Amino acid sequence: MKMKKIVTTSFVALSVLALAACGAPESTSKDSDAKKVGVLQIVQHGSLDAAYEGFKEGLAEGGYKEGENLVIDYQNAQNNQDNLKSMSEKLVKDKSDLLLGIATPAAQSLANETQDIPIVVTAVTDLAEAKLVDSNEKPGRNVTGTTDMVPDISKQTDLLLSIIENPKTIGIMYNAGEANSKIQANLAKEALEKAGVKVKELTANTTNDVQQVTTSLAKDVDGIYIPTDNTFASAATVVGEVAKETKTPIVAASIEQVEAGGLATYGIDYESLGKQTGLMAAKILDGDATPSTMPVEFANELKLVVNEDMAEALGIDPASIKAPE
Repeated sequence: MKMKKIVTTSFVALSVLALAACGAPESTSKDSDAKKVGVLQIVQHGSLDAAYEGFKEGLAEGGYKEGENLVIDYQNAQNNQDNLKSMSEKLVKDKSDLLLGIATPAAQSLANETQDIPIVVTAVTDLAEAKLVDSNEKPGRNVTGTTDMVPDISKQTDLLLSIIENPKTIGIMYNAGEANSKIQANLAKEALEKAGVKVKELTANTTNDVQQVTTSLAKDVDGIYIPTDNTFASAATVVGEVAKETKTPIVAASIEQVEAGGLATYGIDYESLGKQTGLMAAKILDGDATPSTMPVEFANELKLVVNEDMAEALGIDPASIKAPE
């Protein structure tokens, strides 16, 4: 399906936050002194893939380029806990100069294997809650990175409410097994109830449950909110198909999920977030910074993204969807 979108960028100040691939490294280098970076990603989907690509862009901008002075060993756990452990062990055993964990389970798995090798993480909602750092302002350990927590989640719920005429009940879908999804769902529920609407929550344990959960919830609500959740992001096209059939507006927390099957978001650009993480990593590789004293960072920018194809399918004028104030 050809995807069209309207993108309006709104900048916020940089803030300090309060395929099981076990093969050879992805890149090689002619330089024997090249830095070696091990990457562990929990699962493959648009947001996390974008974060990884952005990470490489940030490293390159910071002076570390694949094939020149950088070797990357990329591992994807395919959402399998056994893969996470074995891949983490491999990356640590291979004496990487720095490790990247993409999403909370990957970050935690790496942190469990080493307290010595510097670790940066991205696509993690709350590093302190995940026990990766002592605090987001002063990590105090060998881990730092970027969070995908939107500074004010009510901006996303307000966006959804602004799209629906006289909303009475809003649904929230997520995987209760993903701790960071639960955090966001609770914040969204609080914001929606404060706005005077009822909230109905349904959860899915696997991608196989997504279609049934979405269909069931859509029957009882005026619109749906989805946090940055790996299960629902992996099944975003399924969510989109149900949304069209049931004429249900869906605001998702990530841009990539909206492009794949949501209506709109005012959210994180994961490629940009990954780039921030890569720039942080470059400073660590340079020896100019250490994770223990490098504060966790919010996203530099949020974007309004509208899926025009979905808007038209729902009978909504895309131009009527505006960024929240």
